[in-house]
Amino acid sequence: MPALPHPLLNPEHIAMIDKGVSTIVASRNAAHRPSLMRAVGAAIAPDGSEVTVYLARSRSRQLLQDVAATGQVAVVFSEPLSHRTVQVKAREVELRSAVDGDAPVLKRYLRSMEHEIGNVGLSADFVQAMLACRLDDVVAIRFRPSEAYDQTPGPKAGSALPAA
Repeated sequence: MPALPHPLLNPEHIAMIDKGVSTIVASRNAAHRPSLMRAVGAAIAPDGSEVTVYLARSRSRQLLQDVAATGQVAVVFSEPLSHRTVQVKAREVELRSAVDGDAPVLKRYLRSMEHEIGNVGLSADFVQAMLACRLDDVVAIRFRPSEAYDQTPGPKAGSALPAA
């Protein structure tokens, strides 16, 4: 994956993504029909240059097929309590099966989501059921964001983020 000339995300966006917030992954097929699924984990490089999202293969077959066919992905990261939302897009991805080294990332994401969803009144049991999956069913999608947008509801929704 080629490096971008400048990071698209500022430290505040990177910190929000890194702490583990609601993550929805989307793509499309050749006919532009969308597919999407909730991620079961996410990670970001300290400088925001690379993002990895994790999907349960058994629940994401169409999305994974579309990502593999098009190489395109759009991911929305959103804080449930504030609705502060960032969207990143990429035109080139790497897919791989999760490995033992990914387990701590998935566990950290689960704990964070228990907290985030707990802030809006839902139980840890709900989050555990929503994100439940076996490691051997998880696929990692790694990419370098090529576009980034503010998707927080309000007058700036949809606007490109200024380069960090």
